[in-house]
Amino acid sequence: MHALASPAETLRTALAGLLEDLPPKAAAQAVDRLITNYRGTTPTGAPVLRDRADVTAYAAYRMPATFEAARSALAALAAAAPADWSPAGHTDIGGGTGAATWAVDAVWPGGRPVTVLDWAEPALALGREIAAAHPDLAGARWQRARISAALDVPATALVTVSYVLGELTADDRAAVVDAAARAATDAVVVIEPGTPDGYARVIAARDRLVDAGYRVAAPCPHSSACPIVTGEDWCHFSVRVARSSLHRQVKGGSLAYEDEKFSYVAAVRDTAVPALPAARRVVRRPQIRKGQVLLDLCEAEGGLRRETVTKRHGGLYREARGTAWGDAWPPAES
Repeated sequence: MHALASPAETLRTALAGLLEDLPPKAAAQAVDRLITNYRGTTPTGAPVLRDRADVTAYAAYRMPATFEAARSALAALAAAAPADWSPAGHTDIGGGTGAATWAVDAVWPGGRPVTVLDWAEPALALGREIAAAHPDLAGARWQRARISAALDVPATALVTVSYVLGELTADDRAAVVDAAARAATDAVVVIEPGTPDGYARVIAARDRLVDAGYRVAAPCPHSSACPIVTGEDWCHFSVRVARSSLHRQVKGGSLAYEDEKFSYVAAVRDTAVPALPAARRVVRRPQIRKGQVLLDLCEAEGGLRRETVTKRHGGLYREARGTAWGDAWPPAES
């Protein structure tokens, strides 16, 4: 008997089949326009993904990376949550073609009621087609909704807001985060590009969630104010994304991988998910030098500190050499 493919493998296969029908010239034009929109700073007030060519190009250009970023953020939530907790239901606000929906199933397999809300009908249609390839997602609801202050979100365990806040005005961003906070019975996860602007949107969302009674489960070891000085630095993380040959063709690259930078916050209702955040979080790529590893850490007390781990620390030194940017420190088993 063959083992079932993982959500990541199933997603790659489904994307490859859909993208074969998109002419290369149309894909290149759509990708160029998407790059301009996603790198811009002016909210569109309308869906970025306008038609089938746009959403198919997006699926090739961005969906593998947003899936991996969402999976990384959700895995951090899972690590902080009780081992027996998994979301009983999931709503993805501004979900587009469904990357966060796939990521939730990758972290907590088994299926659950899923609703994807987006204002672009072509994105919902393509997301529905892709999801049909995976039994856990085949029954998901793909619902058109304007992602704005008028958004009404029914109650569900987990709400994700992934890579959409940058498309909204400041007022709509605040209202959407508030809607997510009202709807979630267990947890809210917000993910944005790992840029200074993306980080600023995450921090604003984090503040609203804390004010609404949530507690931060990840990446921060605390729910106090972020110790990073605005304008001097920003908190973000990185995940490596494997590129298929078709992915490399659409993106015009030659490497077999790319690194997706992202910022995120996962917040929980303590009454539903008594999460235990990391004691400390590695917030920069570890610097490995001869006989020592330098770790930049955010600590539970709400400050930043650099820790030097040397060979004299024995097993902890070996753990430090294997520790990645974004990991909890020290490892749970240490």
